[in-house]
Amino acid sequence: QVQFVESGGGLVQPGGSLSVSCVASGTIFSFYTMGWYRQAPGKQRESVATITPGASTNYADSVKGRFTISRDNAKNTVYLQMNSLKPEDTAVYYCNAVMGPGSVLGSWGQGTQVTVSS
Repeated sequence: QVQFVESGGGLVQPGGSLSVSCVASGTIFSFYTMGWYRQAPGKQRESVATITPGASTNYADSVKGRFTISRDNAKNTVYLQMNSLKPEDTAVYYCNAVMGPGSVLGSWGQGTQVTVSS
């Protein structure tokens, strides 16, 4: 059974930085494109960033230039470094393995809350 455990969220002021991480278990992590997603209150979950097994990355326009996704296959872990945070980045952040457009491998974890507020 594939599981994802996210951590590292918190409260940060606008313009600040935060790093979140996600540990995967129950699958061969290095085989999959991994993605970070987020869901704000009252909104649908959206893709934020993806990273392929070969470390090619892709970002949503709203975070391009501010967020950086990376992975450590030896630790089954994917990271998201978030800089120049804005209040609209406030959301619960989740990770999952990407199977295709709108499709993920496993169930969603509990996520980690990121709140950007002064």
